[in-house]
Amino acid sequence: MDERKNFAVAIDGPSGAGKSTLARSVARELGAVYVDTGAIYRTVGYCAWRRGIDPGAAEEIRALLPEIQVTMDYDADGLQRMYLNGEDVTKEIRLPQISMYASRVSALPEVRAFLMDMQRDMARRYSVVMDGRDIGTVVLPQADVKIFLTASVEDRARRRWEELKERGTPKDFGELLEEIRQRDYNDAHRAASPLRAAEDAVYLDTTGNTFEKSRGQILEIIKERIGQ
Repeated sequence: MDERKNFAVAIDGPSGAGKSTLARSVARELGAVYVDTGAIYRTVGYCAWRRGIDPGAAEEIRALLPEIQVTMDYDADGLQRMYLNGEDVTKEIRLPQISMYASRVSALPEVRAFLMDMQRDMARRYSVVMDGRDIGTVVLPQADVKIFLTASVEDRARRRWEELKERGTPKDFGELLEEIRQRDYNDAHRAASPLRAAEDAVYLDTTGNTFEKSRGQILEIIKERIGQ
């Protein structure tokens, strides 16, 4: 890659499309910093959940923000670790019940504004591969490469089912399928930064793909646009 300046790759898409796993691998290949913005919102959602606040209680969540300090770091394997007021909550934010909390709190404009500077500061300081719901449209509208990654809802539910099974927190497939459909609807219809592809994004459907095939397609798109 061109070492003369930092570059930014924005990967957006719905829940379960494989954004995080693929973006992390691609970032490692390119020597860039991987930024999982979903984990940042999950940290706020986890804080609300731990405090017993309903994810739909907008006023209570807004009042919580001044008490929250969200930071992140990377371990020796490049895993993004999330900290809530200095406490490592990397594992806790992946609890199944936190997914809906993250979706609901991320719909609040105040929460998005609260976390925006953190995300943009990473892109100012480093070459980044950043994934989320509105990276190419709102967070990094000037990103060098924008990719909208998706897959069928059934494929995404299957991937999520396998992931939870491997983690030792299995869940009913039908329940997961309905949750993902509901989250798709919520993400696409929220007032603040709804999920949509940027006009200049490359649309990539990975339904039925192996991990290596999807990874190769993403790397090819990036290298076509910013060179090697």
